[in-house]
Amino acid sequence: MNTKIRNTALVALFALSAPLAAQGAPHKHREQAVASLEQPPPVNEAAAALPPANRQLMPGDSVVAIVNDSVISDYDLRQRVALFASTSGGRMPTASEMKDIREQVLKQLETERLELEEARKNKITVSTDEVDKSINNIITENHLTADQLATMLSRSGVKMETLRSQIAAQIAWSKTVEDQYGDQVKVSPANVDAELARIAAGANKPHFAVSEIFLSVDTPEQEAKVKADADNLEAQLKQGAQFAAVARQFSQTPTAAQGGDMGVVVEGQLPSKELNDTLAKLQPGEVSEPIRSLGGYYILYLRGREEGAGTKVPNTVKAANPDGSIPLGRLLFQTGPNPPPKVLKTVMQIAQQIRANVVGCDRMPAIAAQIKGSQYFSLGNMKPGDMSAAMRTAVMAAGPGQAAAPFQSPAGVEVIVRCDKPTPVITAFHLPTRDEVEQELYGEQVAVLARRYLRDLRRDADIETR
Repeated sequence: MNTKIRNTALVALFALSAPLAAQGAPHKHREQAVASLEQPPPVNEAAAALPPANRQLMPGDSVVAIVNDSVISDYDLRQRVALFASTSGGRMPTASEMKDIREQVLKQLETERLELEEARKNKITVSTDEVDKSINNIITENHLTADQLATMLSRSGVKMETLRSQIAAQIAWSKTVEDQYGDQVKVSPANVDAELARIAAGANKPHFAVSEIFLSVDTPEQEAKVKADADNLEAQLKQGAQFAAVARQFSQTPTAAQGGDMGVVVEGQLPSKELNDTLAKLQPGEVSEPIRSLGGYYILYLRGREEGAGTKVPNTVKAANPDGSIPLGRLLFQTGPNPPPKVLKTVMQIAQQIRANVVGCDRMPAIAAQIKGSQYFSLGNMKPGDMSAAMRTAVMAAGPGQAAAPFQSPAGVEVIVRCDKPTPVITAFHLPTRDEVEQELYGEQVAVLARRYLRDLRRDADIETR
């Protein structure tokens, strides 16, 4: 597990990436579009993501909200809801759940328009190369190809421009906050020394790789609505939605651009007792219930855990069951024994993508429900000797919680998943570097200023929701 400390520094990427502060000492990140004799000026994708106030609506479209002078159309909202549904990984929401999701996506779109307007006022630009780099990170992190990502979006009716606009907005807001406050945040050598001493004093405590979703409560009147929104997100997560995808769409902290990734925190380091107590009770892979804490509601996801420095790490792995049997699930793509080569190739690509991303069997029914022509079956506990040769070869090469390599059978293409829980990998904590500590302190200060900045923008905005 990565041993970097908790990192809340602003990032200019949609997927996991290094913090801006990692590029050197804290500094402003205002990018100026510079014309070149060899190349045309770079496209400002942040400006393209903010439609003009007088934009003509498509025939049959309607206005769902106006943020100052910026119109949000029903088409904009439908695209973003579809983007969430296609990338979250959960089962298809019910009509009631979809209504709640629509409301939450609209609120996030309204916030995004405020952020983009502020970026435009401050002459912030986002280049095509920056957005392309972020998309490449998404492809790499999710074990996809560019064509597979495009196909996944197209299957849900999502234009690639919708994804690019969201990424550009996140990059622009990160740059805007850094541009406004970067020079005000000072991390002195004494600050770093004190933090290193504090970390060293707690080196024997557990450390947690954790992600967050945060929904702010700006006024007492919002309390019930925000709590309901947090409960709805928790339900989506329990039904198989990917935490990082939900965080990117809905979380209201700078870590949203990283899929909610906070890095690694030491026991007791989070800013409130409620958060620390909840985190200490989570097991790796678990998601918390909504937690009311400073400024709003948090949902935490424990990705991994490190024990205190010097902890003896065991190297034994327990068998799935004492009798040698393994709990299995089966995802079947019903292509028949002799599908056309093009169909077989496409199905195998989808199967490989599922294999690379799935952990255990919990999400398999939801995945099958979203793929036409597929079925999921629980096979219960099976001994290797009772399996077919093809199944046995695939299963024995997979570890606990892993999906075996897809194979073709007379029924179609099959993916066999081991339903036993992966044995927790126990590692010991190692002290971070001085640079990592400086990034951490810088990021924490900027995150506080970013929340205040956005709160002030909301307070002064003229938002009409229809």
